[in-house]
Amino acid sequence: MTNPNVLTFPAWVRWCALLALCSAYLQGGLVKAFNFDGAIAEMVHFGIKPPVAMAVMVIILELGASLMVLLGIYRWIGSLALAIFTFFATMMANRFWETPEGIRGMMANAFFEHLGLVGAFFLVSWYDRIEPRRSEDQ
Repeated sequence: MTNPNVLTFPAWVRWCALLALCSAYLQGGLVKAFNFDGAIAEMVHFGIKPPVAMAVMVIILELGASLMVLLGIYRWIGSLALAIFTFFATMMANRFWETPEGIRGMMANAFFEHLGLVGAFFLVSWYDRIEPRRSEDQ
């Protein structure tokens, strides 16, 4: 049952919004897949071990969860996975409070932009659980 108080959009508009939300993860996963040595170097840079296995897992997560969101296949799980991944990656990579004053503002921007993504993915997950077939029905 759909909620009559919820603003509805055409299915293609919702899909384009989900594509925009997932775009960084699709791009990131593809870049890592086509430059696997760079993906491994990124894991080494952040001290993530074992770097090869973790690079493979990140590629699978970024591409797989994004496809789940876009195709509506357990969308709530895909979006929840991307929210959790983004939160932890942000806490690791955008520690603005530890950076020199000259770049602290840029790092803080990146940190809070990623928190915005976390919030958006939680909302996608939440709304998919409330009305899981809504986006496919319209």
